[in-house]
Amino acid sequence: MKIAQVYFTNLRAKPRNNLLDKLQNLVIRAGIRNIDFKSKFVALKIHFGEAGNLAYIRPNYVAPIVQMIKDAGGFPFLTDANTLYHGKRANAVDHLDTAMKNGFNRIAVGCDVIIADGLKGTEYRKIKIDKKYCIAPMIGSAIADSDIIVSLTHFKGHELTGFGGTLKNIGMGSGSRAGKKEMHSTSKPRMKEENCISCGICIENCAQGAIHYNKKKKAEIDYQKCIGCGQCVAVCQYGAAVAGSEASSVIVQEKIIEYSYAVLKDKPHFHISFIMNVSPFCDCWSYNDMAIVPDIGMAASFDPVALDRACVDLVNEASMVKKSILEERNYQKGEDKFHYIHPDTDWEAGLRYAEELGLGTQKYRLIEVP
Repeated sequence: MKIAQVYFTNLRAKPRNNLLDKLQNLVIRAGIRNIDFKSKFVALKIHFGEAGNLAYIRPNYVAPIVQMIKDAGGFPFLTDANTLYHGKRANAVDHLDTAMKNGFNRIAVGCDVIIADGLKGTEYRKIKIDKKYCIAPMIGSAIADSDIIVSLTHFKGHELTGFGGTLKNIGMGSGSRAGKKEMHSTSKPRMKEENCISCGICIENCAQGAIHYNKKKKAEIDYQKCIGCGQCVAVCQYGAAVAGSEASSVIVQEKIIEYSYAVLKDKPHFHISFIMNVSPFCDCWSYNDMAIVPDIGMAASFDPVALDRACVDLVNEASMVKKSILEERNYQKGEDKFHYIHPDTDWEAGLRYAEELGLGTQKYRLIEVP
C-alpha cells in the first residue's frame, strides 16, 4: 500500500535557523524544487483572514515561498475566491481591501493578490469531472487558469467539517460564489429553540434575511431564504444555531473533495500547512477564539490527504490549552478534539472520499526536518 511522505518541522528556533529558515528548509526537503516553475502562472491559494480575525497565516511566512517561485522563473500570485456569506470578503473590492490591511501586499510578500472569481464572484470556469454530486465544479477563473497550485493553509477547527485543512482551503476556497452555493446546498443550519436567549445577533448577521423571531421570540430559520452559509452558527454564542445533521456534513465534505479534485486534476501541486493558533472555528468569522492546543509547527507534502491526516493526528496528540473551549466543555484526554467540539460532524468522511477519488492517501510517514 502506498505511503505518502509528510515533512514536519517544529517551532524551536536558533540564531542561524529562524522560523523562516525552517520553512524554507521544510519545503525544499519536501521537494518543492522538483516542480518546473519556469514561465508558469502559480496560484498560491491562501485565506487572507476576515476583518477582526487574527488567526490567519502571517504574510511573513508567505514571502519566502513567493521568492523561491520567482527565483525558479515562475509567476506567483496570491489568490482566494469571494465568500458566500456577508462579510468583508464577499466582493473583490472588500476582499482586496481586507487582504491589504492584513498585510498581503506586494511590499510584504513580493507579489500581487488576484481575487479568483472576479468583482462579484461571477468569473469562473466549469471543470467537468462527472462525480457523485458535481458534474462540473465552478472554479474561480484565476485558479482554474493557473498552471500550478501551491496551497498555504492555516489548520484549525470548523463548524461544518470538523476541521479546516488543505482540502477545504482548496475545494471550498476555490469555488466561485455559485460554486459555494452548490457545496452548501445540503448543509443548512438548524435552531435549538431551548438555547436561544433572543439576543438577535443571528438575525443581524444573516445577509439573506432568513432568520426571524417566532411567536415565542425565539430565532427561527426560513429555509426558503437560507443558503446554508453558516454565519449564524459562527456568531451564536449560546449553542442555539448549530450545524445540520452529520449526514449533511458528510455530503458537504464530499462536495468539497469533488471541488478539490477539479482544482488539482492535471496540474502540479504542492501543499503547506501551518499548525499554529489552532482555533476551534473557521477563519471566516470576524473573531477567533483561543487556540485549543499549543502551537505545533509546519508541515508540507505533495499529498493533500496525507497532510490533512497528519495535521489532525498532531493536534489530537497535543495537550489541551487551559481555559480554551475544550476545558470549558470538560474535554477528556484521548478524545478526538475536533469531533468533541463539533459533535455533528464526521471529519473522516472527507478524507475517505478523497482517497476514493485518488487525491491521496491517509497512510503517511512523518519526516521531521530540523
